[in-house]
Amino acid sequence: MSLAKTYTRAQVGVNAPLVTVEVHLSNGLPAFNIVGLPEASVKESKERVRCALAHCHFLFPEQRITVNLAPADLPKQGGRYDLAIAIGILLASGQLQNAHIHEYEFYGELALTGELREVTAVIPALIAAAKAQRCCFIPLSNQVMASLVTYGTRKSAVSLRDVWMDLGGQQSLSFDKAMVCPNEDQFNMHIDMNEVKGQVVAKRVLEIAAAGAHNVLFLGPPGTGKSMLAQRMPTIMPPMQIEQALETASVYSLIGKSIDPKKWRQRPFRSPHHTCSAVALVGGSSTPKPGEISLAHNGILFLDELPEYERKVLDSLREPMETGTVNISRAAQQVDFPARFQLIAALNPSPTGCHHDKRSTPDQVLRYLSKISGPFIDRIDLQIELPRLSTSELQSKDEAEDSASIRARVARARSMAIERQGKENAMLSTKELERYCALSEVVGEYLAKATEKLQLSPRSYHRVVKVARTIADLNKHDVIALSDLKEALSYRAFERLLSQLTR
Repeated sequence: MSLAKTYTRAQVGVNAPLVTVEVHLSNGLPAFNIVGLPEASVKESKERVRCALAHCHFLFPEQRITVNLAPADLPKQGGRYDLAIAIGILLASGQLQNAHIHEYEFYGELALTGELREVTAVIPALIAAAKAQRCCFIPLSNQVMASLVTYGTRKSAVSLRDVWMDLGGQQSLSFDKAMVCPNEDQFNMHIDMNEVKGQVVAKRVLEIAAAGAHNVLFLGPPGTGKSMLAQRMPTIMPPMQIEQALETASVYSLIGKSIDPKKWRQRPFRSPHHTCSAVALVGGSSTPKPGEISLAHNGILFLDELPEYERKVLDSLREPMETGTVNISRAAQQVDFPARFQLIAALNPSPTGCHHDKRSTPDQVLRYLSKISGPFIDRIDLQIELPRLSTSELQSKDEAEDSASIRARVARARSMAIERQGKENAMLSTKELERYCALSEVVGEYLAKATEKLQLSPRSYHRVVKVARTIADLNKHDVIALSDLKEALSYRAFERLLSQLTR
């Protein structure tokens, strides 16, 4: 009778709780049982492990084998436990000896030939293992994704036999090297803001949004450049910090999506189709998986043709837009996914394309726009109407400002906000607004009158102040000036449109 213990990690959202794999060999009729709340894919690892051991010329014990995956109340799924189980059997049967086995963690699905196959959610596991100061063995196919984690130690292996030879001291595997973080030359992309003709005000709005992490709504008839502007938003945003990039990469690793190491600090841009469901947008299913808002974490979520989305789908975004996280509750488990995204929404102000079009009446336009709830609009800081471009603007040869120039101003304004309050202006709480966005008597009185006239909600009131603070940062003002506030109030186009239609 013998007992062995190895370590691996499960996947619960972006967390990677430790799983202890206990392997017990005892006399009796040959059997192989896995306990500890394994799902079907984990139970099937019995056959994968058996064939892999045989193909690698190891002896499979003709004894009663019991594998316990602890803690027992944590659901386990996938083939990520295969390597830890196989190493545990080799230790328990005396075919491998290593006095420091408690200093290692093992991740990998076994092929029938003993080769290691790629697993998902490797980044959260490596981050957790580094905090626990354990060295990790991972499949070679996970090496590129794993290289994004610049701390901790790990070794990449091709097969089970490679791991056995390293642990047995016969042939050591080399430690993986951390990736060298790219510079800002990652922004040499195929799109640039100078490709957008005209729309100076819309570009100014995107600059404000990028500097303060604000949400944006574009209104305008078809062909005015709403989608084109939104797609170029990431080019004027500063690169993600290392920790932010790791958070975003962790979410992508949950679904096994690859990341280009040369562009991994570039802000993500997600643009789901308007037919997508609430589960696709927010996340869910019986085994919770991240949705589009989590894949847009630290980046941009672009919703084109906003009224075409189902109202319940849009309203499902209201809480994540405030909290920056989304909680998926199912009978088996509850999972939290990060969802700190910037929303850029675009819509035609009429079902026929333009609210001045005689094909639609004001009542029809109101019914069309009423698909978007008031509380949802309340959470959008900047609302701007894009006019049609004149022929002279379209044919203009004047060189517009490029993304690099705008990004330099955005980075300066963001750094001012971080130094002052430790976060972007859009993230300020009500209490922090009183401290960092104090208004002079004249500015306060003007805002009070504007609030009554425009009938702004308390949330909209606070968002106007946050936008004014960002404009002041871009204008290099220490305090919010009256001109900053007036510009912030001018970006309420949707509310003005509704006011015109209800007269």
